[in-house]
Amino acid sequence: MPLPPRFDVLDPAVIADPYPVYRELRAGGRLCRVSPASWGVTRHADVAALLRDRRLGNEFPREDPQFQMDANLAGEVFGRIIPTMSVADHSRVHTVMVRAFSPGTARRMRERIGLLTDELLESGLDTGELDAVAGLAFPLALSVVCELIGIPGGARAEIWPRSAALGKAFTPFLPEGDRAEADAALAWLRAYVEDLLDTRRPDPGGDLLARLLHAGGEREEIVDNVVFLCFTGYETTMNMVSTGCAALARQPEEWRRLRDRPELATTAAEEFVRFDAPIQYTARLALEPIEIGDRVIRPGRTVLLLLGCANHDESVFDRPERVDIGRTPNPHVGFGGGVRGCLGAALARVEGGEVFRRLAARFSRLEPAGEPVRLPSALFRAYATIPLAVKP
Repeated sequence: MPLPPRFDVLDPAVIADPYPVYRELRAGGRLCRVSPASWGVTRHADVAALLRDRRLGNEFPREDPQFQMDANLAGEVFGRIIPTMSVADHSRVHTVMVRAFSPGTARRMRERIGLLTDELLESGLDTGELDAVAGLAFPLALSVVCELIGIPGGARAEIWPRSAALGKAFTPFLPEGDRAEADAALAWLRAYVEDLLDTRRPDPGGDLLARLLHAGGEREEIVDNVVFLCFTGYETTMNMVSTGCAALARQPEEWRRLRDRPELATTAAEEFVRFDAPIQYTARLALEPIEIGDRVIRPGRTVLLLLGCANHDESVFDRPERVDIGRTPNPHVGFGGGVRGCLGAALARVEGGEVFRRLAARFSRLEPAGEPVRLPSALFRAYATIPLAVKP
């Protein structure tokens, strides 16, 4: 039996543009080899099903070579955050956080999101220039999640660079050179959240910090999950907005379509998540044998569900390499799925809809003003800068 194709997650060509490689992987079969103990799942039907399969778990052994983190992070923090904690603990902590990021909460935030978006677009209206990352996507997404958590506005300038560095701490295959920055960011944010908790009292109707205190649980568990939210709570939205702005600038016919039909803002946001999934894969641990095609994944093996690859599956999506802001149906897996799906999915959908609706309403022109610059990452599809020329 021939071996499935090999997928090198850290290949610079993959980091720059994974989609040509994904096409080859899908053509090569339903599985690909990632490492001696890891398999990648390439096709949409398998990824969508396995996202909800209880034979896959998230409680990775501390010595798992995929998570080359600092011993303190792997031994203490990593086991207490929602994506990797035990099922029993996950249910208790997850309930409080899901309510804080529920569709109802997201809808109630709509007006506030719109006001923040308008404020951020003002400079573009005045100057004719807009950096879609630093001037819109990043401050909007982080401001919203900080307000939900209960982090004061004055602290956000210090939170921003550390939350960006924190993302490296939760990235599988962490390069050695990134560990020190990630560890320093983690230590600072943990100390900050510890101090912030001292200013809160348990309150079931308060901000997230007050609700978590009311729900009980170990203090360290609360601290580490709030710190985790300082990154994961905004990262998906930020990257979706960034991708959308870059795509609309590159495809002027889709920008004109959005201008003519601003009601497509909601489906546009979904399409941007499909087109360039903010998180490219999610890791699971096989708890039981799992048969995929003519191969069996053995218990103890790491399984990478390749979300970005599945979202370009030609058997599901017509012309997947093109952005279609009116694409329906759009069964993308960009937000993951199952009990461990993206916590901020509802918030991202509301933010995306508001941002693209207001962009279309306030600007008649949205064009590239220079080459976008990517942030190199094996896991996240993020930009450092997207310079745009805009006109009221």
